[in-house]
Amino acid sequence: MSPSTVPVVSEGAYLTLHYRLASMAGDNIITTFQASPATLQLGNGQLAPFLETCLIGLPEGAHQSFVLTPEQAFGPRNPELLQRVTRATLDENSARDAEYKIGDLVDFAAPGGGRFAGILREINDGDALFDFNHPLAGQSLTFEVKIIGVL
Repeated sequence: MSPSTVPVVSEGAYLTLHYRLASMAGDNIITTFQASPATLQLGNGQLAPFLETCLIGLPEGAHQSFVLTPEQAFGPRNPELLQRVTRATLDENSARDAEYKIGDLVDFAAPGGGRFAGILREINDGDALFDFNHPLAGQSLTFEVKIIGVL
């Protein structure tokens, strides 16, 4: 196959690929390299938009790694997303007799019917402190990809 006929990733393309998202220390957050490759269509929400952006223009067969700053990935940590929630609000969003410990991910009802989750950082008799930042916010990440096929 001549270089001019090698398929290239474009918006809306169907792909078969291996990918890995890892911390800068090399700890895998998610990987397909030890399993079956993923098959997906760009733009359908199967990969985060910032990951899809890395793929655009890569030729079939490419094996590449990208270092993503927090601003390129899940964003910087936002101190305004550390919020105190009253015990009454926590109880309203909890199963009866629910017990929480620091580090638990707690799901809340959002105005308008949606859901959002926060990580419990502190709890006492009056309120609890939750971190509603994405768990990977503020972190630089490595995104490794191997494009197996492009349709």
